[in-house]
Amino acid sequence: MNLPAPHALIAEDEPLLAAALQYELAQAWPELQVVATVGDGLSAVREALALRPEVLFFDIRMPGQSGLDAAAELVDAWPDGQPFPALVFLTAYDQYAVQAFEAQAVDYLLKPLQAGRLQKTVARVRALLAARSGAAPLPETTLAQLRSLLGAGLAPATGAAPTGGPLRFIQAGHGSRIDMVPVDEVLVFEAADKYVRVLTASREHLIRTPLRELLAQLDTQQFWQIHRGTLVRASAITSAVRSDSGKLTLQLHGRPEAFAVSRLYAAQFKAM
Repeated sequence: MNLPAPHALIAEDEPLLAAALQYELAQAWPELQVVATVGDGLSAVREALALRPEVLFFDIRMPGQSGLDAAAELVDAWPDGQPFPALVFLTAYDQYAVQAFEAQAVDYLLKPLQAGRLQKTVARVRALLAARSGAAPLPETTLAQLRSLLGAGLAPATGAAPTGGPLRFIQAGHGSRIDMVPVDEVLVFEAADKYVRVLTASREHLIRTPLRELLAQLDTQQFWQIHRGTLVRASAITSAVRSDSGKLTLQLHGRPEAFAVSRLYAAQFKAM
């Protein structure tokens, strides 16, 4: 019995490169049907959820949201009981990026495209799809690969590179006043639009420093990443609660609200 033709989504903000990839895929994998081509990360997430393709080709650097961040968002939003798509990242030649991908055994394509490399990628993806059994859950190895790539800083961040030693104080502006908030008092850093919310037991501050930049200056033994946009103080966690639908949330000492844990980071909360 013939299997149904697989479907793919291409997310690439350069139209000529997107068209070139679609053309080369037609030569290397005639059965593959490209069901949509989009030019930004937000559209990539929306169309992937709507169309449920078996393969995703995500450019690393796209307007609004990087390919890595789009993949991380999809991990949380993907419906339970459906196999997660095979991921292939597109990147301009950069030795650091290539080393990061190869270390994590994640498939990637260099721009400009090379037919020989594409054929190898197609062979790997086809083998992966053929080996899948039903609606197997997203493997922890894939989650670990995405966590590592996000931590490697391949996705673009704004702001100056961090300097100096570990962060001791947060300088938070309130009108004409700047509050010096000791990092030892901070319970949560949470990305919110163009700002980062800095939560202590009694106050909330807004700063413009990107979360990725903050993470590079914080002790990761003290602050755990539980979502691509949330860091929490590990010693403040009082409980991790899993809902009937499998979603995990944390309660922190000193804060009334619950904080959602992404599937990417849920593995660190397991009973001993």
